[in-house]
Amino acid sequence: MSHTTPSRSLPKEIRNAQGERIDFTVHPGAAANDTLVVIGHGVTGNKERPHLVALAEGLAKAGVTVLRLSFSGNGASEGAFTASTITKEVADLGAVLDALPGWRIGYAGHSMGGAVGVLRASRDARITFLVSLAGMAHTAEFAKREFGTVQPGAGCMWDNPDCPLSAEFMADMARIGDVLAAAKGVTVPWLLVHGTADDVVPVQDSEAVMKVAGKNARLVTVPGGDHGFSEGNTAPMVQAVTAWVTGLGR
Repeated sequence: MSHTTPSRSLPKEIRNAQGERIDFTVHPGAAANDTLVVIGHGVTGNKERPHLVALAEGLAKAGVTVLRLSFSGNGASEGAFTASTITKEVADLGAVLDALPGWRIGYAGHSMGGAVGVLRASRDARITFLVSLAGMAHTAEFAKREFGTVQPGAGCMWDNPDCPLSAEFMADMARIGDVLAAAKGVTVPWLLVHGTADDVVPVQDSEAVMKVAGKNARLVTVPGGDHGFSEGNTAPMVQAVTAWVTGLGR
């Protein structure tokens, strides 16, 4: 019996379940390498965050194809920002995976995008490895801590007029509560990277995940690293992720 390798290609367009176009950028890797990493951003972010661009460039230089996306309602993607909940972004990620047949897919998510990755990877076998960058674990606590004094429908996230706070977002964060139960269901290789000086999502979130995660999970801390892996914190993060991803399967 002959066996054929599934054809792999890159999409020209991706739309989510609502028909909204998801903006993305592809960084081609080595032609013979069938590994592709999807990179997702955090709350109020988009695919153009400097540390995510740097990670994509580092992985591509190492031969790994990368697809950076802006979730619906963020960046140049279609949709309303006020509808940008974790639950909707988990579904958006599913639409992206649908558009990538034939690839060995990994997902790297930053902050809230890290929570998205845990929830998707815990139930979607198409994600063969997972990377959490300053990943959010306690969603309800985060929303209360950062936006608890802001009135949904009237105020904005971190006083950013482009990021109005919605009741839908707050309700979704509270309903999820945390991703620790889902973390127990992640059985694929999993790298967590977190800065020790993160004042948005504390490193304790990743430490809490490690207490329930399986033996395939590994935590790397960046001493003095902030939430956005800015300035001198970018290179250590990129190096840690690139070395880990390229070392898988060896």
